[in-house]
Amino acid sequence: MAARGAVTLVILLDTSFIIDSLCGGRRSAPALFRALDRGEKLGLCTVALYEWLRGPRLADEIATQEALFPSAAAVPFETVDARLAAELYRSLKRARTREADIAIAACAIRREAELWTLNPEDFADIPALRLVRG
Repeated sequence: MAARGAVTLVILLDTSFIIDSLCGGRRSAPALFRALDRGEKLGLCTVALYEWLRGPRLADEIATQEALFPSAAAVPFETVDARLAAELYRSLKRARTREADIAIAACAIRREAELWTLNPEDFADIPALRLVRG
């Protein structure tokens, strides 16, 4: 269920998609900007923001991320998300080393948002999670 008073997101972005959109060859940037041009409601959760920021990022990459998805507007990983992520973790057969992915998935599930990832196999076994297709 969506959090009360929160902005309803249609799509949360996984770290893999942000990296591929804003770093190096920026291969996913055209798809990102098409979605923004269509008016899609896109956002980052604080777990994906953490994964993004901990990597070796250039100043211009951080500036672009802040312009598109300000850190202050990141969807918070809240207590209810932590509980859902823990339930998911305990229910999945291969949960070890996937803690961040499971936390990101929990944020998306609770907010009834899709998740845009370049690694769908990392999320395929998570029930109730809707992935962006195509």
